[in-house]
Amino acid sequence: MLTAATFFDLSSFGHPQLFVDGAYVWTALNGLKRYMNDFPYTLPEDPLLPQGVPLAATVVLHGGRVLAADGLQIHYGDTTKGGLIVRDSGEILAGATVIMAGAVLLGREIEFGGGVLVESGAMIKAPAIIGEMSEVRQGAYLRGYCLAGRRCILGHATEVKHSIFLDDAKAGHFAYLGDSILGAGANLGAGTKFANLRFLTGNVTLRINGERIDTGRRKLGAILGDNTQTGCNSVTNPGTILGRNCVLMPNTTAPSGYHSEGTLISPKSYRRSG
Repeated sequence: MLTAATFFDLSSFGHPQLFVDGAYVWTALNGLKRYMNDFPYTLPEDPLLPQGVPLAATVVLHGGRVLAADGLQIHYGDTTKGGLIVRDSGEILAGATVIMAGAVLLGREIEFGGGVLVESGAMIKAPAIIGEMSEVRQGAYLRGYCLAGRRCILGHATEVKHSIFLDDAKAGHFAYLGDSILGAGANLGAGTKFANLRFLTGNVTLRINGERIDTGRRKLGAILGDNTQTGCNSVTNPGTILGRNCVLMPNTTAPSGYHSEGTLISPKSYRRSG
């Protein structure tokens, strides 16, 4: 119970080694820094990718090269469905990633999968790993140690630090995630905030079946199982653990602790959906 298998299907996730068999699910956050510090990043050093300043012009990453977008034809379709298409003289550059003018990269330890779009005004601090066909939207702030799988959305005015997105996880608008994990297909409504630090000193603890479990973490936000959703302007207390297929209703604060698969948390009460 409360291992990764309770919450996630990791069979297609590109970084399953983050999750140790039989360990509590939140321990993946304990090893995230080490994993990302040791990752073999491939971002080229190139004058077209200056450090710490907004890009002067849109660039394309393809085949280990950095290409100026001038002269290329870019179709900005639905990124998460493979709709970002770059052509050079009519020939499709398969898997090309586009970093738009005005985006800021801070550090070389940043890895982009194929078909990623980084919009103007996004800021990405190293280290960061962004999986293929993911989208980093305008105004997103990735504060370091952010790992996203395939087809993820790190959205407009969303701040993320030390967190993991499994494939197809989406935090599209005005969200905050710190020390948190989103399962595959999880979706955050606009304005969702994951509190990750208690007012009181000490580690985040969870009360489960009358037993108090010390997570060993001073900071722990939320963990959402596969296909769990939150409504607009919802908030989770530090150490909120939601199983698969849960729903946190809009304008609702989720209590800390474990909420089992299929739980519906509403403003007045929470109950397991039938």
